[in-house]
This record gives sequence, C-alpha cells and structure tokens, in this order.
Amino acid sequence: MNKKYDAIIIGTGQAGPSLASRLAQENMKVAIIERKLFGGTCVNTGCIPTKALVSSARVAHVARRGKEFGLTIDGSLTLDMKRVKERKDEIVAKSNQGVEKWLKGTENCTVYEGHGRFKGPNSIQVGETILEAEMIFINVGGRAFVPPFPNIESVDYLTNSGMMEVDSLPEHLVVVGGSYIGLEFSQIYRRFGSEVTIIEKSSRLIQREDEDISEAVKDILENEGIQIRLDAGCIDAQQDGDQIRVNLDCEKGSREVTGSHLLLAVGRVPNTDDLGLDKAGIQVNDRGYIVVDEQLRTNLPGVWALGDCNGQGAFTHTSYNDFEILAANLLDDDPRRVSDRILAYALYIDPPLGRVGMTEQQARQSGRPVLMATRPMTRVGRAVEKSETQGFMKILVDAETQEILGAAVLGVGGDEVIHSVLDVMYAGAPYTVIQRAVHIHPTVTELIPTMLGDLKPLQ
Repeated sequence: MNKKYDAIIIGTGQAGPSLASRLAQENMKVAIIERKLFGGTCVNTGCIPTKALVSSARVAHVARRGKEFGLTIDGSLTLDMKRVKERKDEIVAKSNQGVEKWLKGTENCTVYEGHGRFKGPNSIQVGETILEAEMIFINVGGRAFVPPFPNIESVDYLTNSGMMEVDSLPEHLVVVGGSYIGLEFSQIYRRFGSEVTIIEKSSRLIQREDEDISEAVKDILENEGIQIRLDAGCIDAQQDGDQIRVNLDCEKGSREVTGSHLLLAVGRVPNTDDLGLDKAGIQVNDRGYIVVDEQLRTNLPGVWALGDCNGQGAFTHTSYNDFEILAANLLDDDPRRVSDRILAYALYIDPPLGRVGMTEQQARQSGRPVLMATRPMTRVGRAVEKSETQGFMKILVDAETQEILGAAVLGVGGDEVIHSVLDVMYAGAPYTVIQRAVHIHPTVTELIPTMLGDLKPLQ
C-alpha cells in the first residue's frame, strides 16, 4: 500500500514533533514515524529522567547535611528506591504521553508506529505501508555505544537506558566512562548510598574541558566518596555469580574492580545503521552520522537530518534549534545556519558546570590576544550563604575586540548563570556591557561583572 504526503518525518525526538506541527499548520499533509518511545532520548532516557534522579539524590544529600544548617532529623534517613523510580517514571510519562497526544491530535498529521526505512530517495517503508513524499526529515537520534570488550555480551551490563529501570540500590556501581553521563549517574547513586567506582582510560575526567575544571570536578566527586581510576583501560568484564568483575590495564592501583552493577557510559552512536540510507544514496561519515550542510540538507535533494543523528550537536537544545533553523529557512524566508549558534551546555553533577564558547585551551590555540579572569566560589556570597562553595568561575575575552570568547561556571547555579554570558555573546556586544550591568544582590551572577574587572593576559 502506497500513501503520499507532502512531508515525512522519521522520529519524534526534540526536533520532530515541533517540525510536524509547524508543517501541518502550513496545510501540508505530514506523516511522522515513531518506532518505540514518543519524545526520544531526552524525554525517556536522557535529560528529563536523569535530572529527576539528580533532584532526588540532592534531597538525600542535603538531608544528610542537616546539622550544618541547624536541623536535626529524628530517626534514620531511609531511601525508598522504588518510590524514587516511580517519581521519575511519573515525570517521564507526563512528557512522553504529552508528545504522543499532541502528535495524534494534530490536524494534517498522521502518526505511524513502527520502524521506518528508506526504500528509495522519496519513499519510506513502515511495516507493509510505503510512504512517499518530496520532503523527508530524519530525526532518529542516537543510543549508547557498547564497547567491544571481550565477554561483554555475557555480562549483565547497563547503559543510560537500562539505568532507567533500576528500582533497587546497587551495592557497588562500577561506571566505565568519565564524561557527562557517567559522572551524573556516579554522583546520583553515591548520594543514594551505593559504593561507586569510575573507570576512565584517559589521564583525567571530561577530556573536552580544561584541566582545572577536570580536576575540580574530580575533587567534588572524590569528596563524596566516589573512587576514581584514571589511566585505566578495560581489558574485559566477567560475570561472577551476582557480581561483575572488570579487569583493567593500568599502572597504578588494583588491576581488578568488582561490583554489583556495571554501567557503560563511553559515548553515543547515531541510530542510522538500520534506516536503509544506502538505498536512498544518503551520505554518512565514518562514525555513522548523516552528513549535512549549514542548513541541515543532506547530499540528497529533499532530505534533511536533524538532531543527534547529524553530528552537529548532541544536546536537546541543539536538536530543537535544528527545527528552528529548518522552519526559518523553509517557511519563513529567514535564512539561518548551524554556525549561527554558540556552543553551550551543562554537566549536571551538583554543583553543575555551565559552559559556553571556547575553553581556555582553545583560546590559547586561536592565536588571539586573550584576557582571562577567574573567581573561586568561596568568594561568591550566595554560595557561602548556601554552604556550597565548591568550584569556580572563569571567563575569556579577546583583548582587541573585547568580545567574550568563552566562559565556565562550575558552582551553585552554574547551569543558569552561564546564560548571562551567553546572551551577551549572541548580541555581539563587548564584555563591558555585562561588566557595567547592575545585577541583583545576593546572586551568583552578580560576580560576573566583578570578575570581568579583574581580566589579565593569559600567561
């Protein structure tokens, strides 16, 4: 059975539903395909559920610190992991069901549940049905990468998706991977009460960040009792009854770590390997990401790729911006490009890291004359008042143009504070604009202008 549409969208992640709604509003006949969970990674196994867990873990952490604030909790603090999971599931269900209801109730939009695959340049097969359209949008997202360790398939390992189903407290969680996903889960479960060991093959955590940030994050996690093994590549993992033994290739420390649960958090891969892209002649790079231009067009006319599968950003906010770029270009006569956006993201350990623009290392390598200022959170009144003084702030400025090149805020509210810098960068304004701004006291962001008054040349 063949059915014709004006547009077909594969996937209901962050970009897909908004695009479907917008195209339908333009009186286009739209088909959108979902093979599993409405809402994609963010809603079901990423941002929303993990931040719900972060919040539960923070409550446990603050409760244990009650005496510091003059509060005494009578009786012991008891963790109910089943209720923790129920709360997380309730939040996820609201978003997941909301996306499904939205799409199925959208006029001019037909939802197909099943796996969509290209049959040709302008056709997609879902089950026994062939959908045809002159415009096709690929929004299939990504999934956890499972490294090819010997014996790994015989081990009861978890990825970020599997962690969403855990409703009991791991005795000892072993996390392979010292970047964003691994660090967030490590702190969550340590605060719940698990013993946690992080295994990272590199010499430091979160390699994409500057060394001072990596070291500060390591201190934060170790201060909470998390064991961190650096320069420790995994040789293999073996199931030993109800325990998992991970053998390491390392120079220092034990060459073996044994835990009750194993989380693999070593990166993501795009869901492009089973789409039939070869039948349509759509180009992918050596990592499987769909190759797109500045306006998200693939090499095949009439086909675009959005979100995590195009390699242009691995965040919910960049995926949604992909939708905005497409809508502006196709419907609003408002040319926009991927390169218009400034890289910004957060690491949701507690305290969080907010990051925008260049790192210090990138600024040094740029050849520009760079000014930098830093400020420890111990000198931020709001952090002191909350007894949350871990971390620091850093900002980088071009000495000639006065433009802000990048910034990092590792500390209380860092994921929100960073936006005061980001907005000035988008405005193309000199750093003096925010330096002369009068911010509210007492806040964390009020120290951004103060910090900018202490800029010095990079040494």
